[in-house]
Amino acid sequence: MDESGSTAGALELKHLRCLVAIVDTGSFTDAGHALGMSQAAVSRTLAGLESLLGVRLLHRTSRSVAPTAAGVRALARARVLLAGTEEFVREATTGHTRLHIGHAWSAFGRHTTEFQRRWHEQHPGTDLRLIRHNTPTGGLAEGLCDLAVIRAPIDLTPWSHARIGTEARYVAMASDDPWARRRSVRLDEIPNRVLAIDRRTGTTALDLWPEQGRPTVEFTQDIDDWLAAIATGRRVGLTPQGTAAQYRRDGITYRPLRGAEPVSVHLIWRARTTHPATRTAIALAAGLYGEDRPVRR
Repeated sequence: MDESGSTAGALELKHLRCLVAIVDTGSFTDAGHALGMSQAAVSRTLAGLESLLGVRLLHRTSRSVAPTAAGVRALARARVLLAGTEEFVREATTGHTRLHIGHAWSAFGRHTTEFQRRWHEQHPGTDLRLIRHNTPTGGLAEGLCDLAVIRAPIDLTPWSHARIGTEARYVAMASDDPWARRRSVRLDEIPNRVLAIDRRTGTTALDLWPEQGRPTVEFTQDIDDWLAAIATGRRVGLTPQGTAAQYRRDGITYRPLRGAEPVSVHLIWRARTTHPATRTAIALAAGLYGEDRPVRR
């Protein structure tokens, strides 16, 4: 520790890069290859970081490496710091900024293409990247993006956030399902079927139905797994309109769901490292969703 009682002065970017590389590659040897270091140097660097922080960051066996609870927290923060460093270098050397917007399933739904088009027209100096990451925060907690589009009912307390709109709910089913011949499906009909739910990033919760009248559930891992389960014809799924717009697949049909509240769509971000273009992105997204609302006369 230095005289101020902080380890920050001794912390170097190589410590953070080493931690991230070990977890991402799954071994000290592969991390060394990725970083251009020997396995021994990787071990020393990781040991130095654990010594600086005073906590164990990784569980190590002869066959696997996994972060401890402290390691998970350190890893998330390391990704944020490294991403910020890379952005700093880019801006300082090229004058060009980049905005990463994460999402778990469908970005801005049917507004995605128009959002991209208007952004490139109105803000050519800020490169827009949309990133799909199958976590509840769409990659924000992992340090992979500056903003994230969220529809799942997560705790928003740790994040700064803005509601940009709502999306109606749809039923996803196999195209040869008898319901596919109908214009819509009622919420109270769903318990008659097996319902596919993505427990990590999905928007469907069983409290949509009374406790004694809930559907049988099968849990899936991500959007592709969810669609595959539904395409078999033995399951159906509920999802916001954004999914119906972004994931039109052969063998899958979407129909409006009646009797359920729409899904709120939020943008979330880290208050301490707010990207300069955050408010601009919120305004553009909210404006596009606002165009969905009928004009009162």
